[in-house]
Amino acid sequence: MPQPPITPDTKMGDIMDALPGARRALFARYHLGGCSSCAFSNDETLAELCLRAENLPVDEVIAHLLDSHSHDLEMLVSPAGAKAKLDSPAPPRLVDIRTREEFEAVAVPGSEFFTQELQQQLFASDPATVVLLLDHSGRNVLDMVAWFRGHGLKETYGVTGGIDAWSREVDKSLPRYRVEMD
Repeated sequence: MPQPPITPDTKMGDIMDALPGARRALFARYHLGGCSSCAFSNDETLAELCLRAENLPVDEVIAHLLDSHSHDLEMLVSPAGAKAKLDSPAPPRLVDIRTREEFEAVAVPGSEFFTQELQQQLFASDPATVVLLLDHSGRNVLDMVAWFRGHGLKETYGVTGGIDAWSREVDKSLPRYRVEMD
């Protein structure tokens, strides 16, 4: 998959859209974007942010973002790839991390709603357990995948595009919806 074009003049909002894990990558390495003291606006360019953040080398930050993005892609599976895994003789667990209201309104058949009880069960399970995580649009799934992997479930993957992509690409009978806060 080709790397998205990121330049010093790229706006942070565009970077966040192109690289779903960019905020996590910036915060982990540079302590940027995780709290009010290090926040950035969507209209701020990468060069402006780097200048404001003690004159960080823009090329280094771009390289870090693209490297992190490549790593993130390894933690994702397409909706079609997820469906193929679910149809295999040893299907993974499909865990829905959306709100209860969203899950009750529309869900992929066979998916499990993520509760604290399910979390404890999963974290105590065999570390080789394959888990697929599904959110609404794929925007938040990478952080949850990283969290699951950090708790020992190294075979956890996020479904790109979430249930919205699933309803477009795998099961058109699932209704699509919009979340105002997404």
